[in-house]
Amino acid sequence: MDKKDTARGILLTLTGGSLWGFSGTCGQFLMQEKGITSDWLVPIRLLTAGILLLLICFFKEGKRIFEIWKQDKAGILIFGILGMSMCQYTYFTAIGASNAGTATVMQYIGPVLILIYLSLRHKRMPSLTELLAICLAVLGTFFLATHGNPGTMVLSDKALFWGLLSAVALAVYTVQPGEMLKRYGSAVVTAWGMLVGGGMLCGIFQPWQIPVSVDGQVMLGMATVVILGTVLAFSCYMEGIRCVGPKKGSLYASIEPVSATFFSVVWMKEGFCFMDLVGFACILSTIFLLAADKGGSRSEEI
Repeated sequence: MDKKDTARGILLTLTGGSLWGFSGTCGQFLMQEKGITSDWLVPIRLLTAGILLLLICFFKEGKRIFEIWKQDKAGILIFGILGMSMCQYTYFTAIGASNAGTATVMQYIGPVLILIYLSLRHKRMPSLTELLAICLAVLGTFFLATHGNPGTMVLSDKALFWGLLSAVALAVYTVQPGEMLKRYGSAVVTAWGMLVGGGMLCGIFQPWQIPVSVDGQVMLGMATVVILGTVLAFSCYMEGIRCVGPKKGSLYASIEPVSATFFSVVWMKEGFCFMDLVGFACILSTIFLLAADKGGSRSEEI
């Protein structure tokens, strides 16, 4: 793998993860302060972002963007429905049932599922560095969620269910579109995935029938969620995993819980303690461990 591609992939996945964290906090603000539900927010977010990104792709690539429907119709439907829409809906529903930091931490069980899946698929044990990175990622999320005391992690059944389901969805949309990314590029795959997922959720929840009081803050919040937290974040992330592979890409993007917690503290005025900093350090250390890992890079990536 070219060093420039690797460095580019690391930067892109870090950027995508950071923007997701900020977007999650925006979602928390909209739901807690403005009374918006995920049934309204997620369909509007995905559909709007999908249309915008698809228009950008059309101006760049023309009719080529429709080739995916001739060769990979089933793949893009699976990605849009089971990956994109499932991940976003479960994530924001978990935020509504808890908060951005907790929901993001729960979602990042996903990288562990990815490493386990790829190890089983390629019939090999993870390298020692990968195992250490997995342990540190799990330990970091544990500290952020519980401050080191399992008894302090008080989650409702709803928050636990949707949080764990979002981890499964994270693994699906990271691993499943690998071949499509190579054929059509990350922007086209992401755009169609958003459009398919958003369209399906609109059909299910009919957000136009959900009463929402739209003011300037709601419009600004939704614009931020759509443009920065969806179009730009997903584009960065999907292109990043194309460069470095799903295993490392998903773990680099685990900066998202740090970002979500940081913006929650600065913006939503949620407090943090020493154990939060320990969690940050554990998660951030996985980035440097995987960047320096030589043995894991020899394994075949999806």
